[in-house]
Amino acid sequence: MHSWGACDDLCTHALGAFIFQFPKFISNVKEWAKSANRWTRRASAVTLIYSIRRGKYLEHVFEIADSLLKDKDVMVQKGYGWMLKESTRHYPQEVFKYVMAHRKEMPRTSLRYAIEKLSPALKKEAMKKEV
Repeated sequence: MHSWGACDDLCTHALGAFIFQFPKFISNVKEWAKSANRWTRRASAVTLIYSIRRGKYLEHVFEIADSLLKDKDVMVQKGYGWMLKESTRHYPQEVFKYVMAHRKEMPRTSLRYAIEKLSPALKKEAMKKEV
């Protein structure tokens, strides 16, 4: 892959549908988070968006987010932030809890993506700077 568009199109459609139907391959997707290739790391998160939109595999979302938590690449940060944001549709409290537990180490880009669809009160709480 050579761009975010190519990565996201493949992952949110064909690969995402495949993983939804054959979850035994999620372990392979988790391995992608360790790749030297930025698009492969992004794909590890974006591939689960298809499933999470259907209310499946939340536990794997958090495992992948943990693996990518401190990634320095902004495209990877946006990818796993997007995955978390999509998770808020079915699991807002779980994602909020995850964000609150990791917000000190989570890049601001990922944090802002992750909380985008939360209620204004939860977004405000997540963005609050600690004194």
